[in-house]
Amino acid sequence: MTDFDKYKQISPCEYADGLPREQFVDYQIHSLWPQPPRIAGPAFTVLCEPGDHLMLHAAIYQANAGDIIVVQADPNFAVAGGNVCAIAQSRGIAGFVIDGVIRDLAEVRDLQFPVFARGVIPKPGAKKKYSALNQPIVCGGVSVNPGDLVIADEEGIAVVPQDQIPSVYQVAKARTDKDAATTLQQWQDSHKHNIEKLISDLK
Repeated sequence: MTDFDKYKQISPCEYADGLPREQFVDYQIHSLWPQPPRIAGPAFTVLCEPGDHLMLHAAIYQANAGDIIVVQADPNFAVAGGNVCAIAQSRGIAGFVIDGVIRDLAEVRDLQFPVFARGVIPKPGAKKKYSALNQPIVCGGVSVNPGDLVIADEEGIAVVPQDQIPSVYQVAKARTDKDAATTLQQWQDSHKHNIEKLISDLK
């Protein structure tokens, strides 16, 4: 098990205990096919200029196996399709998180390649505009830097700043372990007591 495999064992819901709201990507960026596997890995960041998708096409050859390619893009044009996703998958890239849209959804779904995006559109962008790879970007309202930890599944997408990964992981792991050791009856008893106290204190 690699370090990133251990991060994948924990739901984004548990990372919520260690992260503020601004580290969770806009919920409109979601899996484009049902019940995707949870992915976790370092962000390889891509900025696609308006109307263009050249740099995502470059990124699939430069990102490392296990990376999650995170993209800031123009939502009016598809930045990837079935062939791009197939190549990324063959190179071991864990998935895409795209503040934008793709096309060839049926092919992507058949590949079972994890793509989290705003949706689909048939019209692709151009390949005319260069921007540096692995620069800070904004994806779904979250500032993402190269190497930040990304955890994504059907619950949502968390971004953990690189220098906070160990501490946030410990908080999330503690929450996961506590939940696993608590029965529903124990949770209900504690929950009922806490809710009654909160209401009493507010009256």
